[in-house]
Amino acid sequence: MSFRATILTLYPDMFPGHLGQSLSGRALERGQWAIDTLQIRDFTEDKHRTVDDTPAGGGAGMVLRADILAKAIDHASDGNNRPRLLMSPRGKPLTQERVRELAAGPGAIIVCGRFEGVDQRVIDGRQLEEVSIGDYILSGGEPAALILLDAIVRILPGVMGNDLSGVHESFEGGLLEHPHYTRPPVFEGQEIPAVLTSGHHGDIGKWREAEAKRLTAERRPDLLRK
Repeated sequence: MSFRATILTLYPDMFPGHLGQSLSGRALERGQWAIDTLQIRDFTEDKHRTVDDTPAGGGAGMVLRADILAKAIDHASDGNNRPRLLMSPRGKPLTQERVRELAAGPGAIIVCGRFEGVDQRVIDGRQLEEVSIGDYILSGGEPAALILLDAIVRILPGVMGNDLSGVHESFEGGLLEHPHYTRPPVFEGQEIPAVLTSGHHGDIGKWREAEAKRLTAERRPDLLRK
């Protein structure tokens, strides 16, 4: 069974976006993964197709209604066991570990929030897992959903030309990735480190590990503490 993502959104035309290109696009054509969208407005009942309302207790902005979104989620679920995710800045930070867990499953139902937020009752009642891609605010959940899917699709079996490409990367071993070099051997007076052209694979492996630890200590010491 291939990985299947169902996106609940007010802007279905934003998908598959860049995922329809390059490796992920070719994998989509081959059926290695699938994506479909649900327009949340299709589950409204009024002539204006209203999906939001003013926040209880007052305040700025609008809130996505629980009853409308619940109908969309129930339609997408249809008895399957795919996890239900809500892209949200207050969610748990997305990690490579969680990406691998999702990639190993049948897919996901991904809710793209808009406005000031989503009624908490549908988050609780439909057991939505809130996922954050960083400490910043977007105009909606669609760009975040594309980023999440990008991280997942690229590590699905057979998507990358060389499966080892997904192993020696930042965060895979708890460290940032080591520096990379290629031709020309000298660029603006800087040479490729001699160890990388030595042919001694043991020494190369040690150099790469040491560089990964050095960069992690400089840029993400929190990863080392973990």
